[in-house]
Amino acid sequence: MTSRTTPTARQQRLGAELRKLREKAGMTAREAGELLGGNQARISNIETGRAPVSATMVRTLACNYDCSDDVLAQALAGMTGERKKGWWEEYRGTLPPGLLDLAELEHHALELRTAQTSSIPGLLQTVDHARVVFQQSVPTLPPPEVEHRLSHRIKRQAVLYRDKPLPYSAIIHEAALRMQFGGRATTRAQLQHILDMSERDNANVTVVPFVAGAFPGSGQTIVYARGPVPQLDTVHLDQSHGTALLDAEAQLGKYRTLLDRMEAIALKPDESRDFIRDIARSL
Repeated sequence: MTSRTTPTARQQRLGAELRKLREKAGMTAREAGELLGGNQARISNIETGRAPVSATMVRTLACNYDCSDDVLAQALAGMTGERKKGWWEEYRGTLPPGLLDLAELEHHALELRTAQTSSIPGLLQTVDHARVVFQQSVPTLPPPEVEHRLSHRIKRQAVLYRDKPLPYSAIIHEAALRMQFGGRATTRAQLQHILDMSERDNANVTVVPFVAGAFPGSGQTIVYARGPVPQLDTVHLDQSHGTALLDAEAQLGKYRTLLDRMEAIALKPDESRDFIRDIARSL
């Protein structure tokens, strides 16, 4: 089989999970390769996401590794099923790989939870708001790249509108709501869009007001993507120097706790809508 030169984050994750199963079984890559006819290189390429792997092969490997978690094995096999490239691949070589990884993560997630302190969640941004965000990037982006990033961000939002829309929960701090990106008119339109989205059956938007005081995770932009089984959940962190994908069990537990605590101090959905309306009226 032809090796991939640029495996996606999802392909790398599948390989990493298969490596965890192998190591848990106390088996070396050479030993695993012998079970497949003596091909250690194939095992190594599968585990780095560079070699394609079928659902049947994943089940075979899980069996060889004495994996007793049938639900996990089935979930891993399900990660092999999509042969058609995702829409985000048209941006490969044009946008940073981290942005493509985020789009792929959102596309395959069963549920998304996000918490934002100083910015509006990307899936809830209007075109005018997002354009201003990209125009403020450091270093300054040339106009064509601004438009590439803008179109990519808007296409990501399709997960909230598809036939089976993605369940989505967003916790937004008051600071993000009050920042006037693009001026008052743009900000009013952005706030109205958030209100409209919050009325959708698949979306839940809550606000952490200034009066809530200190809270864990402040200053971070967190996206928690639920996978088909808890072991395949992923945390996406957006940082000034780039993005990070976390999937270690301890890290997942930490960010679930952070989001739970933030939800606990946030206003209820109806109170949050009233709060956003009050901010819009004050502009």
